Amino acid sequence: MTEVKLKVDYDEYENGVRITKLIEDLSSQPDSAQLTSLIIGDWGQAYENSSEDVVRSLVEHHDRFPSLRKLFIGDMGFEECEVSWIVQTDLSPLLAAYPQLESFRIKGSNGLALTNLKHENLKELVIICGGLGSDVLQQIAEASLPQLEHLELYLGVDEYGFDGGLENLLPLIEPGKFPKLTFLGLKNSEIQDEIAEALADAPILDQLETLDLSDGTLSDQGAEALIQSDRIKRLKHLDLHHHYMSDDMVKRWTETGISVDVSEQEKADDENDWRYPSITE
Repeated sequence: MTEVKLKVDYDEYENGVRITKLIEDLSSQPDSAQLTSLIIGDWGQAYENSSEDVVRSLVEHHDRFPSLRKLFIGDMGFEECEVSWIVQTDLSPLLAAYPQLESFRIKGSNGLALTNLKHENLKELVIICGGLGSDVLQQIAEASLPQLEHLELYLGVDEYGFDGGLENLLPLIEPGKFPKLTFLGLKNSEIQDEIAEALADAPILDQLETLDLSDGTLSDQGAEALIQSDRIKRLKHLDLHHHYMSDDMVKRWTETGISVDVSEQEKADDENDWRYPSITE
């Protein structure tokens, strides 16, 4: 047993099945000590019930999963629960309970907190949501994650929880903040142009291999700053898919000779120039 996914669908929840019992049953398996990856899907009407019981149960049984290296809280499709409806909680106790964890993925930001975020071995942190609050961004900016290599944040829109601005993101890219970071994703944003302009000549690019600004509202404005940057040219890969760049700008990117994804070209609303990130609802 190396990877397991646990979930409780609507009918199961109505019939009394609880995610805590599933976690308890898993912990009692003779090979639970070999589990390296655990995925928690719908914990039972996640649009009403928070992940608090998940956290409590995983902390309680942490000694039964000594080999756990990957943890995903909230892996569910829209037919189970829209991403903006998923009710999370403070997930930081999980990091304290699993000091050997290397990958932590979270879906949903409603009620999410990562207080006192610190971990000596975490290499990957991913938050998938329709809107990431400035309080969580501050918690990440103040975190101690010396081994972090991969940071991927879906920022979203204000209607679904993004209540910050560029000023909330700049602390994340300060030199030395995450010394081992090689993958940075600040994506799915309604301020993608501002982010692109801020990152175009940022010193953090000198340590990155991949920059992911995909799934957002990037237009020629932000793309121009990126394409003029010598630091961008030194990346191994630049991900800009799902964008609002013009045909001419897409052509310019394809002629740069660098590894860049400019697929999924979107068209803005002609009358109002409305542009939308890929994941919101």
